[in-house]
Amino acid sequence: MSAWLSEVNSFVWGWPTIILLLGLGIYLMIGLRFMPLRQIGVGFRELARGRTSTEEGEIPPFRALMTAMSATVGTGNIAGVATAIAMGGPGAIFWMWVMALFGMATKYAEAVLAVNFREETPEGEFHGGPMYYIQKGLGQNWTWLAMLFALFATIAAFGIGNMVQSNSVADALHSEFSVPEQVTGIVIAVLAGVVILGGLKRIAAVAARLVPLMAVAYVACALIVILMNLPEVPGAFALIIESAFTGHAAVGGFAGTAVMMAIQFGIARGIFSNEAGLGSAAIAHASAQNSSPVRQGQIAMLGTFIDTLIICTMTALVIIVSGEWTTGASGATLTTQAFNHSLTTVGGTIVAIAAAVFAFTTVLGWSFYGERCIQFLIGRWILYPYRVLWIVALFVGSTFELRDLWLLSDTLNALMAWPNLIAMLLLSTVVFKLTREHNDG
Repeated sequence: MSAWLSEVNSFVWGWPTIILLLGLGIYLMIGLRFMPLRQIGVGFRELARGRTSTEEGEIPPFRALMTAMSATVGTGNIAGVATAIAMGGPGAIFWMWVMALFGMATKYAEAVLAVNFREETPEGEFHGGPMYYIQKGLGQNWTWLAMLFALFATIAAFGIGNMVQSNSVADALHSEFSVPEQVTGIVIAVLAGVVILGGLKRIAAVAARLVPLMAVAYVACALIVILMNLPEVPGAFALIIESAFTGHAAVGGFAGTAVMMAIQFGIARGIFSNEAGLGSAAIAHASAQNSSPVRQGQIAMLGTFIDTLIICTMTALVIIVSGEWTTGASGATLTTQAFNHSLTTVGGTIVAIAAAVFAFTTVLGWSFYGERCIQFLIGRWILYPYRVLWIVALFVGSTFELRDLWLLSDTLNALMAWPNLIAMLLLSTVVFKLTREHNDG
């Protein structure tokens, strides 16, 4: 089963998906006349204004972004970056940057479509995301595609957004502090339950406080390491850029990579981290108290900018300036070794705490995504049974080896992208039209 899942995973995260994701990002960026890059400052101003809002919606625009980022800022920023470097060499980071820059256009378009095609329920909730802009934007004949996205997302949520995350937290705390996995499972289930049972508004309130705090704290720790190795930083950037186009020969325990491996692992791990093109973040942005799809899109694109171009870059620089990337280590182990290189014994503590908090927020964000997707498929009656099952799964996930579940959920994560990307390609003219009208107005 493991071998078969590995083969399927390699296929779905292979070149067809990568080309489609990157190609759509390039197409949208050109169609938008590079607006996402030109208006990063506008996005931050909208974000500052969006802390409070009286416009229709459920949560302020700022909290919508924090809810989306609670799901994206996670293990990909710690283990995913390290894996990209271990498998693709330092050059993988350059291609991660490329994917993030064009991914800003993709994330912008997702949020524009989500707000434009969202619908209000009798309970006053605002539902949106790929399943809604597929069904409403493309018509009832495309409902099958909307349901396919919702099905993939619901199942993937219990893997990559739930059991895999609780397992990562339990493993990190057991390795660093010898905390029994069962204890971690109970604590994370209780804490998550208190938040999740309160619904979107409570999730958004917690995310609005926790996400900025954890992001700033992690970046600050990484910045300390980088400043301690400041003379190595120019060389690290040079190595990233050079390796992106030449590959990298074997050195130390590092096996060496070709350019194509740098491209593949850089883009794939970048997508895994920021989720641009998967359609998940659109579900959160659809609930924003924002009557303008374009203004919410400008806020949404910052998620990719902050996640990959800031947080992932910090992790990458720590790994490269430390020289630990040549040891043959990978994943969270490599990141831990890199922090320990400069911060001696506290490096492992920093990584363990960051991994635990990042994973916890991912659980909150993905619980909301899965909830909206299963409601779309089955109906509102499933809401509370789903939340209870979600909490139980957190405990179960903390106590079992989940390699096959990780592969399955990672595969479903990629499969989510296909219905979303098809819809975005067909609805791209709507995005261009709304953007043009907003700018002309």
